[in-house]
Amino acid sequence: MTQMYESLGISREVYEYSEEILSGLKNRFQKIDEIAEYNQLKVIKAMQDARVSAECFESSSGYGYNDRGRDTLEEVYAKVFRTEAALVRPQITCGTHALAIALSANLRPGDELLSISGKPYDTLEEVIGIRPSRGSLAEYGVTYAQVDLRPDGSFDLENIRRAIRPQTKLVEIQRSKGYQTRPTLSVNQIGEAVAFVKSIRSDIICMVDNCYGEFVEISEPSEFGADMVVGSLIKNPGGGLAPAGGYIAGTKECVEQCAFRLTSPGLGREVGANFGVMQSFYQGLFLAPTVTAAALKGAIFAANAYEKLGFSVVPNGTEERHDIIQAITFGFPEGVIAFCEGIQAAAPVDSYVTPEPWAMPGYDSDVIMAAGAFVQGSSIELSADGPIKPPYAVYFQGGLTWPHAKLGIMKSLQRLYEKGLVSFPS
Repeated sequence: MTQMYESLGISREVYEYSEEILSGLKNRFQKIDEIAEYNQLKVIKAMQDARVSAECFESSSGYGYNDRGRDTLEEVYAKVFRTEAALVRPQITCGTHALAIALSANLRPGDELLSISGKPYDTLEEVIGIRPSRGSLAEYGVTYAQVDLRPDGSFDLENIRRAIRPQTKLVEIQRSKGYQTRPTLSVNQIGEAVAFVKSIRSDIICMVDNCYGEFVEISEPSEFGADMVVGSLIKNPGGGLAPAGGYIAGTKECVEQCAFRLTSPGLGREVGANFGVMQSFYQGLFLAPTVTAAALKGAIFAANAYEKLGFSVVPNGTEERHDIIQAITFGFPEGVIAFCEGIQAAAPVDSYVTPEPWAMPGYDSDVIMAAGAFVQGSSIELSADGPIKPPYAVYFQGGLTWPHAKLGIMKSLQRLYEKGLVSFPS
């Protein structure tokens, strides 16, 4: 084994340090496997109850009328997320697009969008109009308000109460941390916040940005009162096989609104060809619980490895997990860049490429991204990224298999070690 790692550029120092860290994680990993087993059974039952058949994998083109595979898949998603309906389409290009559809479909001029989990992910700023952009919600007369989380990462219920106004139509909650070093929100926390909002005004739509959180716990926010949960298929629920796409699961009314926004008024969910991706969508969902478990193990390994070296990590090495993202704060740009170089060097695709920071669309600073992925931009595959700005934190996620996630972290340690940015305890 050591010879194989050496052939991949891992020194004995990095190997021995990694094995030392992993020796204390066996019980944590067993718990992850138990959650994956439960979620795997949940997905299988949903597929069986929806009577998934080989005919569901057939391709459709053109208008996509009477697409049995598409309609059955949406039934499966509704069962998995325990919602009234779901919209699962390859035409949804990314998580930001899915969120933009959900927001624009359910908000009208004069309505207010209220974020109760602080600043949303960077790419949503232009969707909302926090940063001016063509076609933003602000251009259509939708206003925006925000309540930050408390210093301990919990919801600020009193300020949420004050912020809810007659024009408040939709409350947005971001489960994951985005490019922040705050804690990820648990399903229970989200459920309590939704219940609090509904106790003030039951007609307010509660939407959860569920990206990176699917299948990490045995429940989803939609089981705790959220009207919509939204995510990307090239993250957790696609299981690494979905080549594109996104989902919106929730109440029938909210999902219907989204369908009319995605396609056209009068057409809604009745149209939309699947272009031959149905088998990948079904099989990816089937694999998603175990793929998510592999990514979680990688995140926990990273947290413990870097925490012991003295870096600030969120979550820390012992905290319960609510998404697959691991934040590591280096405090200097060279650490972020070296980490991403190591992750890229561990990839099965484009391992010889050196990632560099660049002005990526939708962000307010240069961003470096490492992702030698089978699907471009797939962050359920081994990947890392971060903005090149203070506090110089990197965000690591993914790994279709645990051995690959392990190698990625080891390669990141190796790169920092070679550059003299870390040394290992004797």
